[in-house]
Parts: sequence; C-alpha cells; structure tokens
Amino acid sequence: MASGALPIDKVISRHVRFTEWDQAIAEIDAERVLKVLLIPEQGDTMRDSKLGFGLLGAGLIAPFHAKALDASALTELIAVADLDATRVEKMTSTFGCKGYASLDAMLEDPEIDIVNVITPNHLHHDAVVKAAQAGKHVLIEKPPAMSLAEVDSMTAACNKAKVKACVSVQCRTRKAVQAMRMAIQTGRFGRIYHADTYMKWFRSTEYYKSDAWRVSQRSGAGVTINQAFHYVDLLQYLVGPAKTVDARMNNLAHPEIPLEDTLLAFVDYECGAQGVVQASTALWPGTDVRIEINGENGTAIMTGERIETWKFRDERPEDAEIRQCGSGPVATGATGAADLSFADHQAVIEDLARAVLSGGEPMIKLETVRPTLEWSLGMYLSAKLGEPVTLPIRDEEAVW
Repeated sequence: MASGALPIDKVISRHVRFTEWDQAIAEIDAERVLKVLLIPEQGDTMRDSKLGFGLLGAGLIAPFHAKALDASALTELIAVADLDATRVEKMTSTFGCKGYASLDAMLEDPEIDIVNVITPNHLHHDAVVKAAQAGKHVLIEKPPAMSLAEVDSMTAACNKAKVKACVSVQCRTRKAVQAMRMAIQTGRFGRIYHADTYMKWFRSTEYYKSDAWRVSQRSGAGVTINQAFHYVDLLQYLVGPAKTVDARMNNLAHPEIPLEDTLLAFVDYECGAQGVVQASTALWPGTDVRIEINGENGTAIMTGERIETWKFRDERPEDAEIRQCGSGPVATGATGAADLSFADHQAVIEDLARAVLSGGEPMIKLETVRPTLEWSLGMYLSAKLGEPVTLPIRDEEAVW
C-alpha cells in the first residue's frame, strides 16, 4: 500500500471522486483506487475564497441545497431566485442570502459562479441554456430535462460556453453504491443475472397539490420520472444500459391527481441481465428503497443507504467492513418528500466545486444521465403502447 493511504475499511466509508475512481477501476489499479478515495476532512484549499452559488427555485428541495452549501468549506450560498416572492423571502431570512425575482437578475450578480437549477422539471432546459450563456456553471436537479432533445441542447450550450454541467443524482455518491460498483467493475459478481430496484414510498394528496406542476405528468411529476429516477439511475450506473423495457403504470391511491403513482417494469439489459423496476408513492407508510444485484458469484442488496446483504463466493478481508456501510437512522425520502439528509447533495456540490476550482470534470456530467432519461421515457412509451419498447427511442414525440 502506498505511503499515507488508508486501508479499504477506512476509505469505503467516504464519498469518492468518481471520474478518477472509474478510471482507476478500469485499470484495476488498487493503489490508485485507494488514493483517489481520499477526500480531506476539512475541505480543499485550492483557493482562498469560496465558490458562489445561486439557487434558481425556492421550492421543496431548495433548503436541502442551501444547507449543503452552508455546510461546505468550498461553497457559499449567494442568492435565491424565484417568481414567488414569499418563498424567496423565507429562504433569504433563513439562510441570510440575497433574493432575486428572476434568473436574469441573478445572472447579473458577479458573486455567483454556479447556478443550481431546481425549478419544476419541465423548466430546466431554458434555465440551463441561459445560465451557460451567461458563463455560469450549472448543477441540475433530476431529471435533467423532459426530453432527450433538451438534454442534447443543454449539453451543447454548456460545451460551447465552456462551463461545467452536473446533475444531482446524488444517490450515486452513497458508499454502498460505490462498493457495489467496485465489485461489478472488478468482476466479483461474475455474470450478472438480475439488477432490480424496489421503491415502495408514500406521498399524500396534499404533497401533489402543493405546487401546480406536481399534478402534471408532462411536467415530470409522475413517480416514474420524479421519485424513481434516482433508482433507475443507479441501475443504469451499475449495470446498464437497458435494452428493452416493458412497463405498466397505475394510479392506486391518488384518484384526484391525473398521473401515475405506481410503476412496474421488466427490464432486459444490454449485458444480458434482466431486472425489475417497482416504484410507488401509494404505499403507506413508505419503506426504504432496495437495490439488488445478483450474479453467478455473489449477491449485494442496499436498503436505503446501507448494505443489507453482501455475500460472494470469494470472501475477502474487506467484506466485513463493507457490510457495515451505511446507517439505518438516515432518512432517504420513503415516508415524505422532506424526510432526507442533505449529505448526498453536499457530496455532489463539493465535487462540482472541486472540478471548477481545479479545471477537472465533475463526477456526474450531464451527458452521463442521458441514458437514465431515455430509460424512463421508454417506460412511459411502453405503458402507453401496452407493449415492450426497445431502446433507443426512435420517436420522442410518441412518448406523450
């Protein structure tokens, strides 16, 4: 082991720098894997001043971004912009930042280096393009947009402006997910047979009525693309891409809301594995999501953000510590939209900040989330047609 490197049992408990992680695993370079996992406890010191962030949107998720920014040694919340003056005032009084009535006004603020686009899902595209044209880097809440064409347009705009674009699919940062990914990339599972997600959550009717866009499927409020997107993304990140999807969608518990609250889909992966995506916001009181990977030589199950099962034919010294990954008390959103920690958001935000400061690339680049969006749109199309859909989607207009 290289001088100064920590043993795997200490390293695996931290968030990681994923771009370097992936390259290190691809090279099967254990020494380098250990080195790139190390993140300073007190934050980096690449420059004296913090990066300034502006939040576009002051809705439900805004306080989580704000708390993550306040908790980091690399970042500072400069401003919040929203059309709703009451929401802006609440955020500014709580977090001591500036308030703006529009994105245009906020983009003129020279203190802002990065804009977090946390508006309703169908509004992401125009905001990202405008921010990029103003020379601001962007962090985009999931889903990145409501069409592949929009994602491509956003990517092109950010590339042209030479700004970084990152997506907040923050579940990728969980230590249990990274343990799974490392096991997959190093071949411990052998041939993967099954990769599944089971998300049995609950959201009240009041939750859906809390914002006008939350009752619109086309705006991205259905369970498939709003809540389940995180866990479809994990399957894509770990085992994808998907080859064929066969989906059914229903509204089981919210008859007043005109969208799906329940999804059941069968998936065939390009790698030959098969899987299930089960997701619902109808199942009171809500239980932690499960991600299950089954292969010829091993099984790993993550419940919430902790390892529940970790068994391989080739038991290794680090396995005992990996089985301790995660914490049972950490809320992950099963019982309510506000029932989660901001730690995962902080990991993504800090990684983007490091990329901006160092000139590197963020761990979750916009284009890497495009396949997850295509998978999600494919499930909508399958449910609409009542038949399996083979990816890639040939006609996006047919989805809705």
